[in-house]
Amino acid sequence: MQGKNLFFHSVYVLLLLFCLLGQPYMAGAGQGRAMGLTSPAFDEGGMIPGKYTCDGRDISPPLTWESPPEGTQSFALICDDPDAPAGTWVHWVYYDIPASIRGLPKNVPTRREPDSGGKQGINDFRRIGYGGPCPPGGTHRYFFRLYALDALLNLNPGLTKRELLREMEGHILDRAIFMGKYTRK
Repeated sequence: MQGKNLFFHSVYVLLLLFCLLGQPYMAGAGQGRAMGLTSPAFDEGGMIPGKYTCDGRDISPPLTWESPPEGTQSFALICDDPDAPAGTWVHWVYYDIPASIRGLPKNVPTRREPDSGGKQGINDFRRIGYGGPCPPGGTHRYFFRLYALDALLNLNPGLTKRELLREMEGHILDRAIFMGKYTRK
């Protein structure tokens, strides 16, 4: 009887660890150099300058990335704030970004299909494109998540974060995360 209990306990622990880690499968993870994501406008974990927020010009910050895995056919980008009072608030959904691109300039136009390529989705402000940090109080964290995908998804513009995540399932080769903070004065 003890052997059976030990087996079920072991299975339970493994399932618990899997749920707690919550990392999606990434086909290329661990192969070669890790993909990186940065911004020349602010440091990792640093304060996002006001011009990229609702208190300034509310324009998207410049982003750069390197070392996408072999086989990358497109990129997707999601920016969200997990510290929002009502739950995670989505600030930017951008996908079908061409694989040849290694960054985005500041002030990506809030059009469904910017000239630089790709398609933009709907943020939680119910607008297409980037909507900058605008926390109601305190310091919030803003996570920019870049996904390298093994396919061009060929989706229509205007997807939500949830819709995009569903469409990306099984196509994620790698991802990079870059975080900035903002506090309103």
